[in-house]
Amino acid sequence: MTDVTKTASLGGQNASCWTATARQTDYSPITGSIEAETVIIGAGIVGLTAALRLCEAGRSVILLEALRVGRQVTGRSTAKITTQHGLIYHDLIRNLGRPAAQNYADANRAGVDQILDWTSAHGIECDLETMPAYAYTTDTARRGDIAAEAQAARQMGLDAEAIDRAPLPFDTAGALRFPDQAQFNPARYAVGLALAVEKLGGRIFEASRVTSIDEENAWRVAANDGTVRADHVVVATNMTIESPVGMANRTQPRSHTAMAFRIEDPAAFEGFFLGIDDPTRSIRTGRDDKGPLLLVLGPKFNTGQDGDVARRFVELEAWARVNLPVGDVAWRWCNEDYDTPDRVPYAGEPDPGKSPGFYIATGFNAWGISNGTAAGMLIAEHILGRSCPWDKLYDPARPYDKKFHVNGDSQSIVESFDQIAPGEGGVVVNGERKIAAWREKSGALHAVEAVCTHKGCTVSWNNADRTWDCPCHGSIFAADGSLIHGPARKPLQPVVL
Repeated sequence: MTDVTKTASLGGQNASCWTATARQTDYSPITGSIEAETVIIGAGIVGLTAALRLCEAGRSVILLEALRVGRQVTGRSTAKITTQHGLIYHDLIRNLGRPAAQNYADANRAGVDQILDWTSAHGIECDLETMPAYAYTTDTARRGDIAAEAQAARQMGLDAEAIDRAPLPFDTAGALRFPDQAQFNPARYAVGLALAVEKLGGRIFEASRVTSIDEENAWRVAANDGTVRADHVVVATNMTIESPVGMANRTQPRSHTAMAFRIEDPAAFEGFFLGIDDPTRSIRTGRDDKGPLLLVLGPKFNTGQDGDVARRFVELEAWARVNLPVGDVAWRWCNEDYDTPDRVPYAGEPDPGKSPGFYIATGFNAWGISNGTAAGMLIAEHILGRSCPWDKLYDPARPYDKKFHVNGDSQSIVESFDQIAPGEGGVVVNGERKIAAWREKSGALHAVEAVCTHKGCTVSWNNADRTWDCPCHGSIFAADGSLIHGPARKPLQPVVL
């Protein structure tokens, strides 16, 4: 493929700086048949939060992770611990009403507080830093939007102020400031939560991808060579792998690019930042085992619907070098989340009448740290027989805009395998069969079936992450077809050419 950016031209290691520097976990895969009161699927921030809350209450919990704890979406996030989610409160008041906006603020404030409490109580070392959050604009015409959001946030009881400019090394026309927010390494936090769960009697199994969820008097969850019987099942994967109420069409899978640059003076950035103008830019400091970093994130794009993701990294690096005092690129990666029509996540029981004890959480609109914690807390409260103030707001079965979700087509169709250059991938249509192939730098060609095992859409080649991404519902597969995360449950099958 000659019309795309070459992956080899991108700098940095293709991995998240968080997951690369967090301690590697080594929990065993599940085997045999075991029982617990609750089985949780997915060891990201939602699943671990729910697990720890339940363990603290003395409940029996089993947590199943398809890969490794905290190394998927949670470990690839921006990891801002904040109630400032761009300009959201004015929007929520206008569209959902003041009570809903208040519940959203309260839920996320509770999520932030829970994270801060646990890092202290369980001695979790995760590079936690308290600092202000800024939403900034470079457009003087948007100062009114900043002022309106500050007023809306204050109505929610949040400490917010509109200021003339953000403390950034380039000109801004105004900013929204929330003091006393925080940031951390999310992968290290997840590992810490897992240790706390284990110490309180919870059982964690890694490399245990769930293949089926059935209801036979109790819930029966099968994974690899093991099964779990439980009264409650929590599907805490990025997108639900199963739900009595379909979630795939209630959400839109979205991705963004992230780059971590070497930087000499992290103290020059007194806070973390989100641009509200298009294209959006997110900025925060961090560190790896070699020293301080400056993370810069680009705008979102629909998963699998961009034929040249690598180009986004090139553009992001160019912007960073013009506007920020950055050195070499150390790390780069893509992360995925799911948007919802009303900017509010789905969490709770989708159908308590027909499927009691079945819980889900998804659709965090790129704010999964505080929202994901709040969702895990909500689910745990339900299982403990208690209500939660933001139940109705997060209701997974609430009405939604059916035109919100947009399926896409594969962006990688080529006429023949000969068009696939070294290091690139493409999809060849051969009659009714579609074959996804990628070529090594040596020229060797590898192929898998190009049809997503979720609902049959044709995958696209992500030329930055070297993955096969579904343009319909966001499943992501490694180059060899193995499943990274769903909603698909099965890998793309290999093809012999």
